[in-house]
Amino acid sequence: MSVEIQSNDINISEVSGRYQTASATISAQTVKKVWKPYQKVLFRIAFVFFVLMSIPMTSEWYKNLIGINWFHLHYRDLYDIARFQPSLVRFQTPAYNLMGYADWLAVLAIGIVGGLIWTAIDRGKTKNYETLYYWLRVIVRYRAGIGIIGFGFTKLFPVQLPYPSLGILNTNFGDLTAQKIYWLSIGIVPWYQVFAGVVEVLAGALLFFRKTTLLGAILLFGALGDITFVNFSYDGGVHVYASYFVLFATFLIIYDVPKLYNLLILERDTIPTNFYPVISQKWLKYTRVVLKVATIWIFLVVLFYIQYINFRYDPYKQPATTGVKELRGNYEVSTFKINNQEISYSPLDSVRWSEATFENWSTLTFKVNRPVPLDLSNGGGSPMRDINRTFELTGVAGGQRVFYYEADTVNHVLYLQDKYVASNRGKKGKGKWDKASAKGKKGKGDKKDWIPKEARVNIRDENTAIDKIALSNRRTLGIAEELKDKRKRNHMILSYTTTDGSHVILKGINECKDSIYVVLDKVNRPYALKDSKLQAGKY
Repeated sequence: MSVEIQSNDINISEVSGRYQTASATISAQTVKKVWKPYQKVLFRIAFVFFVLMSIPMTSEWYKNLIGINWFHLHYRDLYDIARFQPSLVRFQTPAYNLMGYADWLAVLAIGIVGGLIWTAIDRGKTKNYETLYYWLRVIVRYRAGIGIIGFGFTKLFPVQLPYPSLGILNTNFGDLTAQKIYWLSIGIVPWYQVFAGVVEVLAGALLFFRKTTLLGAILLFGALGDITFVNFSYDGGVHVYASYFVLFATFLIIYDVPKLYNLLILERDTIPTNFYPVISQKWLKYTRVVLKVATIWIFLVVLFYIQYINFRYDPYKQPATTGVKELRGNYEVSTFKINNQEISYSPLDSVRWSEATFENWSTLTFKVNRPVPLDLSNGGGSPMRDINRTFELTGVAGGQRVFYYEADTVNHVLYLQDKYVASNRGKKGKGKWDKASAKGKKGKGDKKDWIPKEARVNIRDENTAIDKIALSNRRTLGIAEELKDKRKRNHMILSYTTTDGSHVILKGINECKDSIYVVLDKVNRPYALKDSKLQAGKY
């Protein structure tokens, strides 16, 4: 394999008031560039560091890759392949974890040791690493490109920062965490979120081509630099992954910094020389083309389609199953009885419900005047079940209770479970349900299905309750796995009576095994915030 050095034709000298044009295509044999010793040492360290930063290090990643059903794809199949970062150390204490950057330091240490060993072995034999530098840049730009495209599509189709639910809209501003306020401030303007997604996807696409690498790296640096700072400022929880792309973009930009400085700062004529390997073997040429086309097809075309399906029918932060249609809306609690004793409204009462909301999906939200534990996660992760999709719960205080329900629409009974589970609240930024968090369960859970068999017959199968086009192997297996979760939850069983939804009567047993009787009257709340036509889900 030989190396070809190319540059564009540009004006390089001025003679008698006129410019002469020189073509600068130079063969590798005429240029014998010798790197300085410190440059070679730094490159060796950087090579080991960035290669390790670009390789998946968990068995789970390879398990997901092997387990993909390419005929029934879920967006998360490809997203999880694109989304990874170093995973070498695990410290439970945040101080030792260094805000999530302990893995980076571990990889850097390996890079330094590896680079020094490489230096000792080489002993100055190699004059330069132009070709190896080229291939390292290829690895970095494809890793960054694939990763940011997966990240960007969740904004291009606005599901990462959902439009606020009714329960959130009814929450006092002072009862929201800083993280929640930021996520909602983007969620209420989905077209801005789409714009951010376009920038990220465009940056990733540009990185697939060597001639547009610099432009893609600059876009990536600007977009993810802002996101990194936002996550530090608002305690958003994804600062490490965002800065991961800033690091990769910086590495790619450094290559062109001397040329940019010469052209833009010193205002000198500049010949942008670039080193490209010349691949002479036909099988290598064909392999390169096939891999490039396959990458673009999978991560720009296929992922685009399945992310759209997710946005339309199965948004990962919102429950996907439609709720009981006649119950949807905001309600005032006009009557509240507990154990047959009526409780009049008082803003200081810690038992009585003050207001309630049935969302478009299978969630009942109501307020009580007592503090509730705060979920500090960002509602992310990859849950398949609606009960484990908790964006409407996370970062919300003010006595807000959020219950997932399964409805027996024949007998008009709701089987409700609290969406908050204390054992879930580990690390900030983690989603509500995953295998790791489930292992830390508290209590014995339910030994058997707590919903009667005769009622279960009338309840929809959650997996097939959404549009058939959104069904996938991952969703089917994921729901089955999450049903094994035995963490203890609060339960309620409430029958409902209504004609047109304007007046609803709920009666049954609450989570404390007390009998309750609740009368709800629908209210129309004209929010100053206009409804967006670009909301995820089909309800």
